[in-house]
Amino acid sequence: MQNYKSILEPESFYHIYNRANGCEQLFRSDENYFYFLRQYDLHITPIAKTLAYCLMPNHFHFLVQMKQVPITNLQGFKNLEGFYSKQFSNLFNSYTKSYNKKFNRKGSLFIPRFNRKKINLESYLQNTINYIHQNPVLHNLADEIDEWKYSSYNAFIDSKPTKLDKEFVIELFDDKDNFVAFHKEKSITKFAQEMELLY
Repeated sequence: MQNYKSILEPESFYHIYNRANGCEQLFRSDENYFYFLRQYDLHITPIAKTLAYCLMPNHFHFLVQMKQVPITNLQGFKNLEGFYSKQFSNLFNSYTKSYNKKFNRKGSLFIPRFNRKKINLESYLQNTINYIHQNPVLHNLADEIDEWKYSSYNAFIDSKPTKLDKEFVIELFDDKDNFVAFHKEKSITKFAQEMELLY
């Protein structure tokens, strides 16, 4: 994996993450979580496939695969990197604007310049998905990962349609049973420690 300065490239996989400024909270209510996901769908779904996500009170994680975007859709940008970054900026700015209005605050909400790690190995894709879903347990906000409703884990267990790239993720683990077993049996202690050191 590469550092947070990784260039966003089409067809490549990235762990996208960011947190709130200082001791701020990004999400104070269900409404906040769901509004952020709606804005994510508006700004990011057109440019990336989403493999996994988890929203936490003061930070978030997404695993995405960037899409190839027709050159005619770049809205004046000379390359995809600039267009991709602008879409993420639009997400953060739109959410911050709504959040500030609701809670009568001013200024930035997110740490500037969101982090992104490029992932090249299949094993790291699997471990990153698990790490993302385990975040509520790692941070003592849930006893089991399926108890946290602001992550993508339960969407993979449920048969309902979703905008997640469920087919790709399940195939990555061979099938749904192995997906569940990996999350239950795979120890992420060492991997989580590595992630914390890297991130």
